[in-house]
Amino acid sequence: MGEEKQMKAYQRIAPFIEIMDSTLRDGEQTNSVSFLPHEKLMIARTLLKDLNVDRIEVGSAGVSEGEADAVKMICRYASRIDMLHKVEVLGFVDGHRSVDWIADCGARTVNLLAKGSLRHCRQQLDKTPEQHIADIEDCVEYATSKGMTVNVYLEDWSNGMKDSPEYVYQLMDAITKTPVARFMLPDTLGIMNPLQVIEYFRKMVKRYPSLHFDFHAHNDYDLAVSNSLAAVLSGAKGLHVTVNGLGERCGNAPLASVQVILKDHFKARTNICEDKLNMASKIVEEYSGIAVAPNKPIVGENVFTQVAGIHADGDNKDNLYCNDLMPERFGRKREYALGKTSGRANILRNLQEMGLELTPEQTRKVTQRITELGDRKEIVTPEDLPYIVSDVLKHTPPEEKVKLLSYMVTTSYGLKPLASIKVEINGRQYEADSTGDGQYDAFVKALRKIYKANLNRTFPLLENYAVTIPPGGRTDALVQTVITWQYDDKTIRTRALDADQTEAAIKATIKMLNIFEENNN
Repeated sequence: MGEEKQMKAYQRIAPFIEIMDSTLRDGEQTNSVSFLPHEKLMIARTLLKDLNVDRIEVGSAGVSEGEADAVKMICRYASRIDMLHKVEVLGFVDGHRSVDWIADCGARTVNLLAKGSLRHCRQQLDKTPEQHIADIEDCVEYATSKGMTVNVYLEDWSNGMKDSPEYVYQLMDAITKTPVARFMLPDTLGIMNPLQVIEYFRKMVKRYPSLHFDFHAHNDYDLAVSNSLAAVLSGAKGLHVTVNGLGERCGNAPLASVQVILKDHFKARTNICEDKLNMASKIVEEYSGIAVAPNKPIVGENVFTQVAGIHADGDNKDNLYCNDLMPERFGRKREYALGKTSGRANILRNLQEMGLELTPEQTRKVTQRITELGDRKEIVTPEDLPYIVSDVLKHTPPEEKVKLLSYMVTTSYGLKPLASIKVEINGRQYEADSTGDGQYDAFVKALRKIYKANLNRTFPLLENYAVTIPPGGRTDALVQTVITWQYDDKTIRTRALDADQTEAAIKATIKMLNIFEENNN
């Protein structure tokens, strides 16, 4: 009951939590991730201008010339928009080298990495606590003499509180007498659980009630978000996050998840613009090369897609299956997947979206066909729906503007494959031949000839081509081909199923051309 009262009291206060994003420093320690200087600048711009993050940690002192170039670029940009005070760089207790490096790059805030556990102090530095404290005091004094702001990380603080709390207090008692702005407490190895965070953080806040404490979580036990929120509940005034949870080993606390839980569960206030979270996620995903899991909360591709038909039915009846995480809040929209569990409600939603109206009996037949496809593991997309409807109703749809009348593809050893095709486009027939690097390539090149020579139009650009065989596939198995095309700023993704891979690809291509023609007429 005491914890419940404390939570209610906490929510009434509605504290403001400062968010520091470390994607460009700690996030770059993700295996295989290395941002180019201009990529770092683009991400920094997104964090500062679009997401409105309070602070960004953009690099580590002395790493490389490329790191220096990136920090300089970001500092110049931040200075122009009067946000240089939000840019921070990790520095080390190494005399004056780190401070000089950071100052030369144009940054004005040093995040000084001190040792937060006796084990690290003695075994890594081979120094006594008194020697390390003296070195820290010298760095802080030098940086402040240059007009810089200093924050201090207590590296391995979680183990320090667990194994050597007297050392932590000795360190803190000394450096609290210096002009340090923030004390940043990391769970460097991701070893803590929320109960330990609450215990250790409350001890720190009780002993040093006037200080600003940040918490920096790592996700080794998949507790980074929970531990971050436990820290806030216990008095933390700032949290460290990364976009998409990037970071060393298992990563850091992901910005999107921390933000929504702070707001929805703790009623805490931040400056984050939630409708930009998805955009930032996509930018970092592209530059880092680390794909976001489709079921990752807030930013995953599938998180606002309802699959079960009962859920779509409930959404039609006063949003019965919706929570506070509405897609519009994040600049997204809800979608209704098509498959064996879709049910009539999902299909009706998609039909309404496309402006298609069917009778109840027609809808039943379409639902049955989609269920059959789902049972065979085929993925059904909204783009497929008009073709399924057409197939079920046994008629040629009026919007079928492209028809493949006949084609032949050949292949032989030592010679390039040949394709000969005859198509009807908007009521007129065209023929073309072409060779290619494969049967499908030859087919597409013949189509391109028709579009260029006969129609004087640009053919869509093939962006991605994927072929899959359902589980248990044999030599006579059905092949699913998924092709993604790009034209102007639009993307078309079509799928087709056939026992022959080339035939499946050709069917998917004709589907694409019908959508293309419909959108360009």
